[in-house]
Amino acid sequence: MVTPAEKWKAVVHLREAFGMSERRACKAIGYCRMTMRYRTIGADEADLRQRIRTIAQERRRFGYRRLHVLLRREGYLINHKKLFRLYREEKLTVRRRGSRKRAIGTRAPMLVPMTPNARWSLDFVSDQLTDGGRFRILAVVDDCTRECLALVADTSLSGIRVARELDRLMIERGKPRMVVSDNGSELTSKAILAWADQSRVAWHSRRANPCRTPSSRASTVGCGMSC
Repeated sequence: MVTPAEKWKAVVHLREAFGMSERRACKAIGYCRMTMRYRTIGADEADLRQRIRTIAQERRRFGYRRLHVLLRREGYLINHKKLFRLYREEKLTVRRRGSRKRAIGTRAPMLVPMTPNARWSLDFVSDQLTDGGRFRILAVVDDCTRECLALVADTSLSGIRVARELDRLMIERGKPRMVVSDNGSELTSKAILAWADQSRVAWHSRRANPCRTPSSRASTVGCGMSC
C-alpha cells in the first residue's frame, strides 16, 4: 500500500524529471491536487518530539499510553491519537526484556523517613493452597513506624485493584508523600500512573531487590508468622 507521502514524492519526481504539469502528474499517480497543494499550519512539535524521545529512553518499558500519562502530568495537552502518530514517526517501540545484568558498584541505601506517612512501601508475596491454587498478598508498610498498614489477599491483584485499596487506605490513614515499589507490571500500569497523578503522590519504582523494600518484606513475613 502506497502512503500519501510516497504519492506526493512521486508527483514531485514526475514534474521535475519529465516536466509534467501538476494535473497530469496527479492523474497518473492517482493523487488529489488539493492534497498536493495543502500546506500544514500546525504548531511546531520539535519540543514535544524531543520530550517524547527523552521519556521513552528513560522509561524503556513504557508504551505510548503510559507516555501519554507522563506528558499530561508535565502539562502537555495532546490526545492519545496524535501521540501515537508522533510515537510511530519517531520509530519508538517498547524495548524487549533482556537478560538480567548485575549492578556494578554499591547502591546507596534509602534513608529511613522520620515522620509517619512520609513513605509507604508496597510489595507482593505469593503462596499456594493445599488444592494447588495460588494466591497473592499485597503488603503496604509505613517505612517510619514499620507498621503494616494493609494486607490484601486475592487470587488476582491488578493495578486497578491496587489503586482502589490505596484510596481506601488514604481515607483511613491519610495521604503519603511518597510510595516506593518494585517495577512489576501491576505497580507500573496505566492505572497506577493515573492514580499517582490524580492523588499528587510521588511514586518511585525500582528493580525488584530485597534490599530496596526491606520494611515491606520484613513486615509481611512477620505478619505471616504471627498468623
